[in-house]
Amino acid sequence: MGGVVVDEGPGGVKAPDGGWGWAVLSGCFVITGFSYAFPKAVSVFFKELIREFDVGYSDTAWISSILLAMLYGTGPLCSVLVNRYGCRPVMMVGGLFASLGMILSSFSTSIIHIYLSTGVITGLGLALNFQPSLIMLNRYFSEKRPLANGLAAAGSPVALCCLSPLGQLLQYQYGWRGGFLILGGLLLNCCACAALMRPLVAPPKPPQREDVEKEGKELEVEKTQSRPKPLLDFSVFKDRGFLIYTIAASIMVLGLFVPPVFVVSYAKELGNEDTKSALLLSILGFIDIFARPTCGIIAGLKWVRPRVVYLFSFAMIFNGCTDLVGSQAKDYPSLVVFCVFFGISYGMVGALQFEVLMAIVGTEKFSSAIGLVLLMEAIAVLVGPPGAGRLLDATKNYMYVFLLAGIEVVLAAVVLATCNFLFIRKKPSEPAAELENGTVSAEMELLNKPVAAEEEEEEEVEKGEQEVKEMKEKEEKKKEEVKEMKEKEEKEKEEVKEKEEVKAMKEKEEVKEMEEEAVEKAKEDEEDSEKKKEEIRPESVMVVSEEVESFLKEPE
Repeated sequence: MGGVVVDEGPGGVKAPDGGWGWAVLSGCFVITGFSYAFPKAVSVFFKELIREFDVGYSDTAWISSILLAMLYGTGPLCSVLVNRYGCRPVMMVGGLFASLGMILSSFSTSIIHIYLSTGVITGLGLALNFQPSLIMLNRYFSEKRPLANGLAAAGSPVALCCLSPLGQLLQYQYGWRGGFLILGGLLLNCCACAALMRPLVAPPKPPQREDVEKEGKELEVEKTQSRPKPLLDFSVFKDRGFLIYTIAASIMVLGLFVPPVFVVSYAKELGNEDTKSALLLSILGFIDIFARPTCGIIAGLKWVRPRVVYLFSFAMIFNGCTDLVGSQAKDYPSLVVFCVFFGISYGMVGALQFEVLMAIVGTEKFSSAIGLVLLMEAIAVLVGPPGAGRLLDATKNYMYVFLLAGIEVVLAAVVLATCNFLFIRKKPSEPAAELENGTVSAEMELLNKPVAAEEEEEEEVEKGEQEVKEMKEKEEKKKEEVKEMKEKEEKEKEEVKEKEEVKAMKEKEEVKEMEEEAVEKAKEDEEDSEKKKEEIRPESVMVVSEEVESFLKEPE
C-alpha cells in the first residue's frame, strides 16, 4: 500500500516536484515501511510470547490484528487532527506514541498489557504518521505524483525485508523484552521523518496597480464567502465516484491480504520444509519492491494518467486472477511462480490505491476522504483473513481460500471499472490538454464528479464565463479610460507648454520694444540737446560783439 496526495495548502503555492520534496519522499518511504511492515514483523516474537504468558497462537495473533485495526480504523480521527493542527505536529505526536507503546510493552506482565501498549498505543502512533505523510508528500509533487507514489509505497516491502531479520536477531540476542525496547527506540525515527515535513509557504507577490484597485472588492467577497472548514468533511459521500471507490476498495481488502497470510502454510501443507516455505514471502516481497516504483512510472505517463482508474482495475483483476490460478498449485515451483505474479500485481495495487482516491476526490477533500475510506477498510481487514481461516477450518483445503480471495478481488475490479464507465461521464479532451500543463488533479476531479450535478455545473460554468467576459470588458473599458486620461494629461501639458512659450515670446518682444523705445528716446534727447546748443550760440555771440563795440567806442 502507500500513496501520495495533495494537502490543502496556502493558495498560490505550486508543487516544486523536487527540491526539498525528495527529503519529504524519503520520510514518507520510512513511515510507510513502518506502518505496513511493523504488524508483520512483530509476529517474529509470537513464540516467545506464547511461552511467557502461556497463551495460544490465536491470542498472540490479535496483536497484529489490533495494530492493523488501529492503522485503518483511526482514519477519521487522523483526518480531524490534521485539519485542526496540520501534518507536522500530528506526526511528531504520532512518533512519540509509536515509540512509547513498544517501550511500555517491554515491561508487560500479561498479554492484555501488550494488546493495549503495542496494539492500541503503537498502532495509533503509526496511524498518526501514515496519513499525514501521504498528505504532505503530494503537496511537494504534482506532475511526478505517480512516481513519488510508487517510490513511497516501496517502503512497505523494503521495511518488511529488513525488520523481520532484525526482529529475529534481537530476539536471539536480547529476548522479546529487549527486542521490544530497541524497536521502540527505532520507532523514534518517525519523529525525525516528521521534522522533514516542512510546510510550503506562498511567496510574497509584489503589489501591482490592478491588484491594488481590486483589493477592496476581493476582501469584501472573501468576507462574505469565507466559511470555517469542517474538521471531517462528510460531503464526500455526495460524490458518486467516491462511493464507487469506497465500495470497491472494501470488497478488495476482503481478499487482498489473504494469500500472503496463508501461502506459507499452503506450502507446508504440500510437504515443503519451513525455511523453504518461508522463502516464498521473501520472493513475494523482493518482486513487490520493484513492482511499485515501476507501476508509478507507468501511471505517470501522459496517456495513462487520465485513465488511472482503469489501470487500478486492471491491477486488481491481475491480482484476483493470480489467486484463482494459484489455488490450483500442487507443488513448490508452481507456488514460486504464483508468488512472482502475485508480487507484481500486489505492488501495482499498492502503488495505485491512494493515487486513484486522490484523483477522484481532489486535493481539498482528500484528508477527510482517506480517513473515511480507511475506516471502511478496517472493517474488511478484520473480516477478511479471519473469515478465510474459518473457511479453511471447515473445508481443510487451501484451494477454496485462494478461490474466495481471487473472486473478491476480481469482483472489486469489476465494480470499480463498470460503475466508473457507466455512471461517471468522461471528458477526454480536457484532461489531455491539462496534463501537458501539469494540472492533472483538477481534470481528474472533473472526470469523477456526479452526473446529476453536471448540468448545474455546466450552468455555473456558463455563468462564470459570462462573468469573466464582463470582467474582461470592464477591464478593457478601464484601460481605455486610463489611456484617455493619460492622453488628456499629455494634451494639457502640451497646451501649458505652448502657453508658457507664447508668454515668454511676448515678454521678450515687449522687452525688445522697450529697449528700442529707450534707444529712440535717447537719440531724440541727443538731437534736442544739439538743437538747443545751436540756438544758444548766435545770441551769445551777438551780445559779446555789441559789448566789444561799445567798449571800443568809448574815449580813452
